[in-house]
Amino acid sequence: MSKPVRPARAVRPVRPVLVVIAHGSRDPRHAATVHALVRRVRAERPGLRVETGFLDFNIPSVQGVLESLAAEGVRDVVALPLLLTRAFHAKADIPAVLREAPSRLRIRQAQVLGPSPLLLRSLERRLYEAGLTPADKSSTGVVLASAGSTDPEAIAVIAAIAREWRHTGWCAVRPAFASASLPRTEDAVRELRALGCERVAVAPYVLAPGFLPDRIARGAAEADVLADVLGPAPEVARLLLERYDEARVPALAAVGA
Repeated sequence: MSKPVRPARAVRPVRPVLVVIAHGSRDPRHAATVHALVRRVRAERPGLRVETGFLDFNIPSVQGVLESLAAEGVRDVVALPLLLTRAFHAKADIPAVLREAPSRLRIRQAQVLGPSPLLLRSLERRLYEAGLTPADKSSTGVVLASAGSTDPEAIAVIAAIAREWRHTGWCAVRPAFASASLPRTEDAVRELRALGCERVAVAPYVLAPGFLPDRIARGAAEADVLADVLGPAPEVARLLLERYDEARVPALAAVGA
């Protein structure tokens, strides 16, 4: 009598490694904040392997991380730009680095983080942590202060976010830029004062401390409230995982997962 044949057990596809690509900075607070965010991402999804690589100033480099993964036998990677807008780094620098990756790696580049409702929630979280309450919204003008860019697409996105955020109940919202574009943070603060806002708050639309965030802070000297950078806010961690999942969907479809 022949033994019954057991059905083959389905083999679950190996999840791609998430490689978070950060800009890097000479300011040690930058890397510390990036690592804190990555730790939160790992805590949000245990079992997902998450690595961090830097474009400049910090180690490990993106290239070094990718070479190490290839040497271990990793095949699939999702490369996630830790960027809020799709400007030069996302369009040129990161694709150039990924083209130099070991050929055995299959790499999918995820979309940049912004825009996203999760980022608006994290901005409000930081404002409330700085002392505001939801009851203050209608009397408070907010400066949405970003690092700035020479890319018109990135500037347009920041302006659109400010318009969208205004419709959630704030007295007024004005974009500002620490470099490359105008207005500067201090000018936007004065504009909101002139509009008659009872108080003015500055919300840095940046992920980690550094040279340009410090410039934003100096520009907020005449504001009533200065929020912290987005950093490892839980909404930002969830957004990283959202972008990761979006990028790996084609791979899942290919194996029938």
